[in-house]
Amino acid sequence: MAATKTEELQLDDFIKDEEDLEHLLCVLAGSDPENCSYSLGYAKRQAVFACNTCTPDASQPAGVCLACANKCHDGHDLFELYTKRNFRCDCGNGKFGDFQCTLIPTKDEENTKNLYNHNFFGRYCSCDRPYPDQDDKVDDEMIQCVICEDWFHSKHLACQVADVDDMVCEDCMNKAPFLWTYAAHLSAEIKEAEDVEVEENADILESSEGPSTIPEQEGAPTGSSQLKRSHGDMTDRPGETETAACKLQYFQALNVTRPRTGAVFWLSEWRARLCTCTSCKRAYVVAQVHFLMDPSDSIQAYERRGLNEPFGKHPLMMLTGSMDRVQQLEVIYGCKELVNAIAALFHKCATDKKVVTVEAVHELFEELQAKKRRRTNMDDQ
Repeated sequence: MAATKTEELQLDDFIKDEEDLEHLLCVLAGSDPENCSYSLGYAKRQAVFACNTCTPDASQPAGVCLACANKCHDGHDLFELYTKRNFRCDCGNGKFGDFQCTLIPTKDEENTKNLYNHNFFGRYCSCDRPYPDQDDKVDDEMIQCVICEDWFHSKHLACQVADVDDMVCEDCMNKAPFLWTYAAHLSAEIKEAEDVEVEENADILESSEGPSTIPEQEGAPTGSSQLKRSHGDMTDRPGETETAACKLQYFQALNVTRPRTGAVFWLSEWRARLCTCTSCKRAYVVAQVHFLMDPSDSIQAYERRGLNEPFGKHPLMMLTGSMDRVQQLEVIYGCKELVNAIAALFHKCATDKKVVTVEAVHELFEELQAKKRRRTNMDDQ
């Protein structure tokens, strides 16, 4: 059975929806749904939840792991906090009064190294509002800062939003001010501006009849190109021009600046371009952003682990992984039903104030497969 053009478009739409769903599910797949993470200590990164039923007092913020959210706080008023770095499960410690963790009853009174913010009480962004916000009629995208891990409305970032993975809010940029130097070279907005400039210069080159018609830069040697150094020239081959001592000093010497306002969206692999000389390492520690030097710290690395080595079964991959092309197309024909069913599950869990577990999604896909088999049997009769 060959795919028609219409089927190919449906496949593209389905894949996009599947990727969005995988992004949500691998946050859960990367954390253990059965065993409390407390014994792991301050886990590098894990899914974290806050229980408004057990710890409603703003002076006592607390977070629980995925397993405790499932086993100890089922039916409670939970806030899903996505992931947190270097966090140890608080479930049942001194902040919970007489409430005990059913998985690990004996725990320290307090996890002193845990960091908390207003997210633990269901509030987000510089506007300190809940999400979803019933009083806000504008459905605005929420974006997480990779340093403070707070979530921000795109309209409150004071910058142009870019379709990239990493964003650092303005407050965090100012707490680590050396990042502004890197932002002048490694931010998405700089790359977009350079792409426009290169495209405009390409148009000039195409419209010209020869080198003599290309405008020259003022003061440039005769015959030199007006194209400025590209982003690749400045960052892809630093060894050719950059001093071995300090990348930060190299970027500072270029004397390129950008306004120190608004959030910054970063190009992929920007962390790998940060200097790791002794002086810069000390600066990261002082600014409390030393984790930027760790490639495994990023949410992308965590999600990849969830996809490659999930704690539980990955329902999306199980659904289509064993199917042939015809069977996959049959699923694609029913993609509206699939997406609506998953949306209904997420809505129901939110209404019931329950966590969306891997097991619940797995059961949903089993139901969808059973319905497909029933339809197939009816067609064969």
